[in-house]
Amino acid sequence: MKPTIELRAAPHVHSGISVPVIMRNVVGALLPICAFSVWQYGISAAALILTVTASCLLTERFFSSRTGLGNTLADWSAAITGILLALTLPPNFPLWMGVVAGFIAIALGKSLFGGMGFNPFNPALVGRAFVQGAFPSTIASFVPSYAPQRFTEFVPSTLTAPLMQAADNSAWIGHAAIDAFTGATPLARWKFENFTYSAGDFMTGVVTASAGETSAILILACGVYLAMRRYLDWRIPVAVLGSALILAWAFHLAVPARYPEPVFVLLSGGLMLGAIFMATDMATSPVTPVGVWIYGALIGIVSVVIRYFGGLTEGVMYAILIANAASPLIDQMTQPKVFGARSR
Repeated sequence: MKPTIELRAAPHVHSGISVPVIMRNVVGALLPICAFSVWQYGISAAALILTVTASCLLTERFFSSRTGLGNTLADWSAAITGILLALTLPPNFPLWMGVVAGFIAIALGKSLFGGMGFNPFNPALVGRAFVQGAFPSTIASFVPSYAPQRFTEFVPSTLTAPLMQAADNSAWIGHAAIDAFTGATPLARWKFENFTYSAGDFMTGVVTASAGETSAILILACGVYLAMRRYLDWRIPVAVLGSALILAWAFHLAVPARYPEPVFVLLSGGLMLGAIFMATDMATSPVTPVGVWIYGALIGIVSVVIRYFGGLTEGVMYAILIANAASPLIDQMTQPKVFGARSR
């Protein structure tokens, strides 16, 4: 037999890594964070995660079937959007509002721009930003973690009827008999009461926060797993956390009585979750070697500035959205010079 030669375009060697493979691994990395959230807040957190994710999946299926893209659920991107969006919401967030958030995340944050890979902003944060503007008082309401009845009773606000004001949770909180519960996040208590938590509180999740923002060490461990598998660019979270750490250290060094220690800034709020799982979105982050460092530093700096000087207690969401908008410009300005080309 005569040998045959196949002529094909590059690349000739494939790594075996595809979009569905990457997305499935990201979902797998998020599952421990979801499990810890359910352990903290019980059936209300579980219902929120399932409802928001289902809303994203159904919205994705609806739009993909009408745009001729086929069944895009197989790439797992809508599932990631739903899980991340749910983890940024309070565990007692009304389920019908979670459905709205999921619809907006996929419809306006993704499908409007043509689907996966074409969205300029992180879809989960688009949904989160919408419900923060639409339901500001509800999204700022929290319940204590580790309540004794969390596995047998829903938080009343969870089952609020659609288009109705969220139910009052005071009786449920009182029944929980949690000492020193204030209803405020660590960032809110620092900003308005000058009270800070220890690093151990953030590790064990005893603080009040959104569903997936309470165990910084678990989020970090899941991020390390993805970085080791090369499913995320490790330079982005390092740049985000490093720039936030340096800026927070500088402020604390200048006025220690006013500004908290850098460790508090890193572990509180959604900085860890945003830096590892949202800022690293491949469709909305730069691709140049220098650009990813600038992009990450921009997120870290803007997050700290909003926390310290803005009217909001948290700035990670807006910092990432601002950096998403700047990502094409960063890529354009940091293009590597072609080998042998002369600068003008």
